[in-house]
Amino acid sequence: MMRKIQEKIKVHIADDHQLLIDGIIAVLSSEENIEVVGYSLNGNDVLSWFASNEADILILDINMPQIDGIAVLQNFLKHKFQQKVIVLSSYDDTKLIKEVLKIGANGFLAKKCAAENIVDAINKVYNNQQYFSESIQEKLLATFTTSLVKNETPSQDGSFFSSLTPREIEVLRLITQQFSSKEIGKKLHISVNTVETHRKNLISKLHVKNVVGLALYAVKNNIV
Repeated sequence: MMRKIQEKIKVHIADDHQLLIDGIIAVLSSEENIEVVGYSLNGNDVLSWFASNEADILILDINMPQIDGIAVLQNFLKHKFQQKVIVLSSYDDTKLIKEVLKIGANGFLAKKCAAENIVDAINKVYNNQQYFSESIQEKLLATFTTSLVKNETPSQDGSFFSSLTPREIEVLRLITQQFSSKEIGKKLHISVNTVETHRKNLISKLHVKNVVGLALYAVKNNIV
C-alpha cells in the first residue's frame, strides 16, 4: 500500500541577522514536513516577497530596518492579506504581545528560546492554533488574573463577556485565582456540580480548552 506523501509546510523567515536566519534554517532542515522558501533581511523585502510569492507561515522579527515587523503586520491587516505569522522578538513584554495579537499575529516566540520551540510553533500555527511558549502563557495569564482580581470591567463591545451571565463571570474570576470547584462552591453557596456546569459552559462559550485559553482570548480581544 502506497503511503500518501505529506504536503510540506512552507516557511519564510524575516530577520535582519543572517546568523539567526541560518540557525533557524539549520533547525528546520531536519524536519521532513517543513520547507524554508526564502528569507528577507528587512520589512520592505518581506512585503516585496509576498507580493509575488506564497508561504504557509511567516517567521517575522519585530526589529528590522526600513520597515519593522509591526508595520509589516499593519500592512497585511490594512490590505486584508490573510497570512499566518509567528512573531520573533528579543523582548517578551505583555504589551508587545498584546499589540501584535491585535494586528494579526498567530504566535509569539522569544528569540532566546526560538531554537527549541520553533518546530512546535510552526506545526501548531499551521494547524490553526495560536502558539506561545509556557513562560509567555504564564505572563498573559497573570495579566488576565490581575485584571479580574481588581474587578475591572471589560469593554462591552468585545465578544469575550457579552455572552456570559453574571454568575459565570463570578466563577471565571475565581477559576483564574486558582480556586478549586469545591472552594468556589463554598464561596458562592452553590453545589460542586453547579460549579462544574459553569466551568464547562465557559469553555464551550469561549471556544477554549483551559484557563490559559481564556487569558489568550481576552488579550486578543482587547479585554485586558
